[in-house]
Amino acid sequence: MADTAVQERVAAFVRTLVVPREDVLDAGGPAASAALRELREEAVAQGLWALPLPAELGGGGVGLAEYATYAEVEGASDHGPAALGSAPLLDVRMLARHGSAGVRDRYLKPLVAGEARTCYAMTEPDVPGTDPFLTATRAERLPDGSWRVTGRKWFTSGAGDADLVTVLARTDGADGDREGLSLLLVPTGSTGFRVVRELPVFGAGGQWEIELDGVVVPGDHLVGGRGQGLAVAGERLLWGRTLRCLRWLGQAQRAFDLMCDRAVSRVGSRGPLAGHQLVQQHVFEALLALRTTRPLVHEAVSLLVAGRDARTEVGLAKVAAARMLQKVADAAIQVHGAAGLGPDTALPALFRTGRAARILDGPDELHITSVARRVLRDREAGGAAATGVAGGAAGGAAATRP
Repeated sequence: MADTAVQERVAAFVRTLVVPREDVLDAGGPAASAALRELREEAVAQGLWALPLPAELGGGGVGLAEYATYAEVEGASDHGPAALGSAPLLDVRMLARHGSAGVRDRYLKPLVAGEARTCYAMTEPDVPGTDPFLTATRAERLPDGSWRVTGRKWFTSGAGDADLVTVLARTDGADGDREGLSLLLVPTGSTGFRVVRELPVFGAGGQWEIELDGVVVPGDHLVGGRGQGLAVAGERLLWGRTLRCLRWLGQAQRAFDLMCDRAVSRVGSRGPLAGHQLVQQHVFEALLALRTTRPLVHEAVSLLVAGRDARTEVGLAKVAAARMLQKVADAAIQVHGAAGLGPDTALPALFRTGRAARILDGPDELHITSVARRVLRDREAGGAAATGVAGGAAGGAAATRP
């Protein structure tokens, strides 16, 4: 169970320390690095550093079920996870479970301490992101056991200043084969690694295109077994999508709060905006979206923590949370009027995140199709309660799976 006091402390940290520095952190460069360093030092001082990361590696040792509640308030700012040290959670989990002994010994503690930065490269130009079997990046095994990696990736978050990048590459077979894909951990300082360009998303930075031109990677930097890349990636994606949903809840709550504050404080000739029925409708619809999405996301968390198949629940949560964030941010902008379009509030950034959320980590169409097919296959096979309506968090979840 989440500690309410810790949740409030995390929320206060983001609200009072991170949010006021967002402009500096967004701009990047030395000033952003200095600000982030100060925030991390303060997080350590307050006992809030790396809460969900293993205690034996220097983290807080908080379980994922408990951390889920903190992730909401932490995610109210895009910079919250980095400032509080939880940003490498997916990489630490992946390397702890699937990395070699050498990789674990060399990288895990620096990752948890915030001394090393990681990113994850799966999507490629001219290759459908929803079809990893067409991955064109190749990794060739050399006589000494190392790997030579050649290819190009794009929309790789954080690649501009990363020390390590996990790359999906074909190690066996031909393009389109369902087998033969592997994950390799590539140090970005390696010869042949190049950051090609930044790819702004609606004008905001943070996404990058990278090239690997014959990069040689040590043999023990294979993550998971040879040909097991999609299995490891699938596990990571389920948790990654769910964490994003939790953080989108936090951002939507922030947009909702801004909307309500605007409604009660903005006064025109006919009184406060809060007295206008159409403004009240915006508030109601936004609150309804928040309240109906949150249980979906936490149902996915519960199933993942229990080690159960949560593909249906994660798909539902991802689509619902992305739509919800865009809807709430849009309503908040409408209530703010012209002020909601400019640089004086976080609303343009929150709306941008909501719109991008419907494509990143798999477009809505992918999740809709995957969930519907799974439900219909179960129904066709004679499964009961295929829609999962009657079964609750556990029974309903089980009923929707083949």
